[in-house]
Amino acid sequence: MYTFDSRVRYSETDESGHLSPLSVINYLQDCSTFQSEMLGMGVQWLRDHHRAWFLNSWRILADRYPALGEKIRIGTFAYGFKGIYGYRHFFIQDEAGDFPVRADSIWFLVDTDTSMPTRPTEEYTAPYMADPEQVDLHMGETKRKIPLPKELQQIGEIRIQRHHLDTNHHVNNAQYVDIALDAAGIHAPWEIQAEYRRAAVLGDTLSILSGKESEGRQVISLADGEGNPYAVVRCGRKGASSEGK
Repeated sequence: MYTFDSRVRYSETDESGHLSPLSVINYLQDCSTFQSEMLGMGVQWLRDHHRAWFLNSWRILADRYPALGEKIRIGTFAYGFKGIYGYRHFFIQDEAGDFPVRADSIWFLVDTDTSMPTRPTEEYTAPYMADPEQVDLHMGETKRKIPLPKELQQIGEIRIQRHHLDTNHHVNNAQYVDIALDAAGIHAPWEIQAEYRRAAVLGDTLSILSGKESEGRQVISLADGEGNPYAVVRCGRKGASSEGK
């Protein structure tokens, strides 16, 4: 397990004075990146080996969003690999030892020469599994796919700018969620699920489509002009069905 300590900064908060969903996801992404750098398998190492880890999906549960100035610990650990996929938990822990934010995620390794998924060898997996320390976050099973509601309504459109991009020159995973929540007017949801289907790049125009599930969860599709999603984001309140089915 890898952890690092921080304190909620003003620049990371939303208008309520609490950590924003965007900042939560940035913390989680930073944590796994820091672990890879610590293991000597970070961004440049992967680039030299013509490989990259891409996020397939996550499920984030936020019982509360930490407040301005609050001391927090961010942690992550890999708990398995199967086929092309790697599985990783995340958490944000408060000073009382509770976990106000918990997350599960599914990743896959890509050959950057071919842009195709590739099965990770032991060289890529063993360092992450060498430390057996874990915590039970009571996340249940996370499904990779988010089905789209039959009825979707366009609620916005956005053209991708440079500030949306990461070092792979694709839209950063956190940015898709931020765009979706902003367009849908959703503030601090208890559950966020995101499925990444293909990469949007600089200059792409994303059509933002929204629909409701029978359980009340809202699904936002960030799609091209023909309705084919780049990413799908699902948000729910506490008490709604949250198994990712």
